[in-house]
Amino acid sequence: MAATEDPAAERGEHWWPVATAIVTAGLLHVALPPAYRLEPAWTVLAVLGVLLAVLVIGDPGRIDRQRTWLRVVIEAMIAFVTAANLYAGVHLVTDILTNNKLFANNATGLLATGGVAWATNVIAFALWYWDLDRGGAAARAHRPAVKIAFVFPEMQHSAYAPADWLPNFADYLSLSFWTATAFSPTDVSAIRRWAKFLMMIEAATSLAVAGLVIARAINILQ
Repeated sequence: MAATEDPAAERGEHWWPVATAIVTAGLLHVALPPAYRLEPAWTVLAVLGVLLAVLVIGDPGRIDRQRTWLRVVIEAMIAFVTAANLYAGVHLVTDILTNNKLFANNATGLLATGGVAWATNVIAFALWYWDLDRGGAAARAHRPAVKIAFVFPEMQHSAYAPADWLPNFADYLSLSFWTATAFSPTDVSAIRRWAKFLMMIEAATSLAVAGLVIARAINILQ
């Protein structure tokens, strides 16, 4: 008699989209000017690489193992990405507000640095949405309809998506991107207070960083 495939393992996400986002966030941090990144330059990439390796080894294949220690490592990794980018963002905003001369005649460099911080912020919030919605990726594989925090279009238009459709990291990345650019909910509805609050923080952060960087760059060009 053939063994029946575990439905949770079949529903579980692949690691590679999340791993790609994590590595991209690390590379973006390395690309920042020395004044805005953690030193030595390889620190962020090394820490993220180790944490990611631990996760993949602890939950190989698709993401479906529900272990407390795995959730702790995942959240530590996301918190580290967030903290590293917060370090860069705070220094950048402080330098702009205090008229630091680092980019006094370099609007392109200022825009590039601001763009790196903004893009990393989008990745960080996408990771938080992905990890917190329905208890995380592994929990979604086992209990797809529990603790839903975001209602995606596919969940409302069954004619265009399978009945058992589940969001994966790409969907949360899209949610984070549009929250950071439109500064408001778009096609995804947040139905839990923590989700609404988190989206408000992302929109406010994106608006503040983008507004200050663009305004300062225009001032330099003039």
